[in-house]
Amino acid sequence: MRKVINLVLVLITVILAYWLYASVREPIAFAAERDKRKDAVVKVLKKLQITQDVHRMVTGKYASNFDSLSNVINTGKIEIVKLESDPSDPTNQDKFVRSVSYKEAKDSLYSLLGGMVNVDSLRYVPYGEGKTFTIDADTLTHQNTLVNVLEVATKWEVFMGEYKDPRYKKYDARYDPTKTIKFGDMNSPNTNGNW
Repeated sequence: MRKVINLVLVLITVILAYWLYASVREPIAFAAERDKRKDAVVKVLKKLQITQDVHRMVTGKYASNFDSLSNVINTGKIEIVKLESDPSDPTNQDKFVRSVSYKEAKDSLYSLLGGMVNVDSLRYVPYGEGKTFTIDADTLTHQNTLVNVLEVATKWEVFMGEYKDPRYKKYDARYDPTKTIKFGDMNSPNTNGNW
């Protein structure tokens, strides 16, 4: 009888130890995976911010779709205007010589990002299983001025995989898989990210 009681106690101890291990492991695994996936998404969003800025330098506005963004980056040129004082004006006060040159948009993007990037691949959300970011661009009257606005976003549930379940909110009160991670805002001239 004593052996049976000891065996039952050992079994209960093993079950409780496993339960304790599992209850500690799950929040740690969730936090690590959340941070890893968020960092990958933010990295692509930052590249898209810079790419949209280059598009705006070429066309004067933001791209409202990825095909336009890719086309302009791959074929567009940025106008570079240089103003120098006129050497024939000894006072150098009123006369300037304006010279215009052009630089390939993809070369500018290459130097801004510190390396080559495939613009077509930026549309895909990391860990999103082929899903793409939403993109929207337009103009807006802000303080009596017409300004360009932009928003590129995705929902957390798109890239969180098995952790998109709202039950993981118990490990992080701010976690909501239905919220978006984005940069820009269609209601104000702001291209900041919310990460």
